[in-house]
Amino acid sequence: MLEKIDLSKKMSKEEFDKVIDGLEAKAGLLQRECRELKIPVIILFEGFGASGKGTLINSLIHALDPRGFRVYAINGESEDEIMRPYLWRFWTKTPEKGRIAIFDRSWYKRVLTDRFDGITSEKELGYAFDEILSFENTLADDGFVILKFFLDITKKEQEKRFEKLLASKETAWRVSKGDLKRNKHFDEYKRLNEEMLQKTDTDFAPWNIVEAVNKEYAVVKIFHTVINRLSEAVLRAKAAREAKEKPSVKEEPVKFKSSILSSVDLSLSMEKEEYRQRRKELQKRLNFLHSELYRRRIPVILGFEGWDAGGKGGAIKRLTECLDPRGYAVHPTASPNDIEKAHHYLWRFWEDIPKAGHITIFDRTWYGRVMVERIEGFCTENEWRRAYKEMNDMEAQWANYGAIVLKFWLQIDKDEQERRFNERMNTPEKRWKITDEDWRNREKWDQYESAVDEMLIRTSTTYAPWIIVEGNSKYYARIKVLETVVKALEERMKEDDK
Repeated sequence: MLEKIDLSKKMSKEEFDKVIDGLEAKAGLLQRECRELKIPVIILFEGFGASGKGTLINSLIHALDPRGFRVYAINGESEDEIMRPYLWRFWTKTPEKGRIAIFDRSWYKRVLTDRFDGITSEKELGYAFDEILSFENTLADDGFVILKFFLDITKKEQEKRFEKLLASKETAWRVSKGDLKRNKHFDEYKRLNEEMLQKTDTDFAPWNIVEAVNKEYAVVKIFHTVINRLSEAVLRAKAAREAKEKPSVKEEPVKFKSSILSSVDLSLSMEKEEYRQRRKELQKRLNFLHSELYRRRIPVILGFEGWDAGGKGGAIKRLTECLDPRGYAVHPTASPNDIEKAHHYLWRFWEDIPKAGHITIFDRTWYGRVMVERIEGFCTENEWRRAYKEMNDMEAQWANYGAIVLKFWLQIDKDEQERRFNERMNTPEKRWKITDEDWRNREKWDQYESAVDEMLIRTSTTYAPWIIVEGNSKYYARIKVLETVVKALEERMKEDDK
């Protein structure tokens, strides 16, 4: 790809001056239209050292309203970033709908400079490209416009620019030892860039090669590319608005009719004395394992779903009451607020991913997308259908980082749920737990059961399994959750000790 680029292309300053004002005005107009149409935009710049990323970004943003964009310079990782999955630092920087995020270097650092410097291991490289493609595809499917620019210059031009920078004390700091090393091995580093471009050039996030030897030519090409892509996005958004697509509440014939939940043995139970003894033993063991997790820097992500009154809160309480409170966090997932609605639906869950050595527990999870949002019509059919892959990919990225990911479905039958609802209604200190919505949801029990069956089938994986917990007996359910977590942590310790 790079071998075919003509780096001799130029534009005179006179030609540049004739067109730049019109291009800036058009870019500013499109920014306002994207904001009004709630179109999120990501613009990233990669390329060889000294190819002019900072200069060209400044030229682009000169045309934009500074209240509507943010620029991120991606350099070394902070301690917080090192202790979380690689894409966490980028998921948390994805813009709200209608805003623009501009990256001076990006998630490609992992397969470029980090790879060249030996920071990215062969194991990590094995899944790094897949994670990048999944990340971009997930965003593009949600309406993000992703513009990727690769700034290309020759080795000779790079050497010339480095010499100029190094000649002044004010600019010498901008040339690192890594820059000089990559210039010395320019052909090898160019090969890594070529591989990256070939593997990640897609229809939903294509690469735009910019001949960056001549600044004027590069600026005009970048503006033309941005204007063309945003114009296309605006036209699509306007057409969609005119069509007034409504969230789909239509359910197709059930393909997974009670294939899993109907076979759960809800007669399983446990006596109170046995429960007390087992709980004491398991909590003591879990307390020790929690310390080992911290020492070994292993992150744990636990997700809890289940029927209303299924016992999620009780199970979580028995898990956490034996843990050091400095090493875990519980996140109850409610309906998204205005800020969360303005982002991709997975954004808020990435925000709460634990640091290495810590535990995060989600009381209700990202799976609301394929349950309540699907059944109640809060998302389109296309959105919930593609969510299965998006969530599997997200969990795979957590597992690739080394996280233990477990998902619990607490199953009770309809009669037991009614009994617990009535108990809450008749107990003053528990009445806050029951709402009119809980009663309304019972009317859609069969629809929810079908959706849960499909969810369990499509998203239970080796790296993030679903564990169905027989929940009619609270004692049995709590012990099963404790046993499952303890077993998973012990198995990881054994693997690490090999």
